[in-house]
Amino acid sequence: MKPHTYQFLVGVFASMGSVLFGYDLGVIAGVVGSTSYAELFNANAAQNGAVVSLFTGGAFFGAMFAGPAGDILGRRLTIMLGAIVFLLGGAIQTAAQTINYLYGGRAIAGLGVGFLTMIIREIAHPSIRGRVTGLQQFMLGIGAFLAGWISWGCFINLTNDGQWRIPLGIQMLPALILAALILLFPESPRWLVDHDRADEGLATLAKLHSNGDINDPWVQAEFAQIRETITFEHEHEAKSYLELFTNPSAFRRLFLACSIQAATQMTGVSAIQYFSVTIFAQIGISADEALKYQAINSILALIAQSLCMLLIDKFGRRPTIIVGNLVNCVMFVVATILLARFPPDTNSSGTAGWGFIIVTWLYNISFSFACGPLSWIIPAEIFDTHTRSKGVSLATMTSFAFNTLIGQVTSIAVDAVGWQYFILFAVCNATNAVFFWLVLPETKRVPLEQMSTVIFAPDAPWIVVGKQSEAYRAAAAAAAVGPEEEDIKKGGV
Repeated sequence: MKPHTYQFLVGVFASMGSVLFGYDLGVIAGVVGSTSYAELFNANAAQNGAVVSLFTGGAFFGAMFAGPAGDILGRRLTIMLGAIVFLLGGAIQTAAQTINYLYGGRAIAGLGVGFLTMIIREIAHPSIRGRVTGLQQFMLGIGAFLAGWISWGCFINLTNDGQWRIPLGIQMLPALILAALILLFPESPRWLVDHDRADEGLATLAKLHSNGDINDPWVQAEFAQIRETITFEHEHEAKSYLELFTNPSAFRRLFLACSIQAATQMTGVSAIQYFSVTIFAQIGISADEALKYQAINSILALIAQSLCMLLIDKFGRRPTIIVGNLVNCVMFVVATILLARFPPDTNSSGTAGWGFIIVTWLYNISFSFACGPLSWIIPAEIFDTHTRSKGVSLATMTSFAFNTLIGQVTSIAVDAVGWQYFILFAVCNATNAVFFWLVLPETKRVPLEQMSTVIFAPDAPWIVVGKQSEAYRAAAAAAAVGPEEEDIKKGGV
């Protein structure tokens, strides 16, 4: 098996936690939109918001604990712990007899997902790092795809509690597989070297990159660079969460990572995903039709995410996320106009409804190709070894915090102001594009160990446009690994 193929397969399994995340995010629309759920719990808009948002609220705290756990236990044990916690939360959700039990199950399952977002990101060669890390969003899409079709099938074929209990129960199967098999996969070589297990780290590098040959020139060079970088970081770089804020280079990375995660949630994707039944009803589309169209939407998302994994290391991060947000903005403007002009009681709502459906599909394609995958790729690759677990966990906590906010307020806001709520997302997508144009550097193909010396050097400018940044951009381009280099050819990309 080619080394890059092996890396990719390891990444697929390590990303299975994202299947759980995507499934739980996608399944909740069918749960709160089902007739049996409404009859059993008689929940109002605020309570439905709590059912949705407590999952990401729990994930916020899971991500908080995942940083220290990832440093102490390693990536594999952190993932296994998250899977076990998720199983507990999933069981409580599935068996819930009152809405309070559903609250608790959602929060516990979210806690587990917070751990599971700690993916083994450090295994990939720079030439395919974007593809491997992009699996995070692709596997989220797989989970949403499964959730969408299972929810729709249960909604139209069942009238009892199975409408929502069966979809919630199915989510435990991949968590069980993940907990059982994760220890068969390799630990992060950088974590092994950083914890005085250099021989294991070298052997893992060789298995990942050269079919087990520890004398391979690229493996030896990478191993030496990892040891040198770790030694330097232990002496000079951030060693606590506090220093992420006091070290200028670390703070810039943290600021970018957290900003990207917050901006991604403010594109409006979670509002549509969580409350598709409520939102589609604003233009006269029934609940079963809304779930069906969202299930179709999940197929389009998978196609877009697949294209992202294939092309992101060619197109680059910066132009992709800027254009993606601009397209999102246009789609939300059109959707908001349709919602305002064609409420459910108008004669034209059928035609307008199809227009609204197509716009949401186009938006989802744009988000799934650009914003979604890059919200995981960029934070994973900009931190150095010693701050990566802490920095990524803080960025992920930011994502969950904004996700929780959207989940809690959307149902209430739609009831209160209707179509006007969606103006917020049109504006946010536009400002996201401007923000990224000003401050986001290009990190395509830049080796992890060169992020500190070039992209995030202490004297590197925060604003990356204008003449004052020309030398900086040239240095960043020079640091990138070119596709023509011999070590990439050897990997079989």
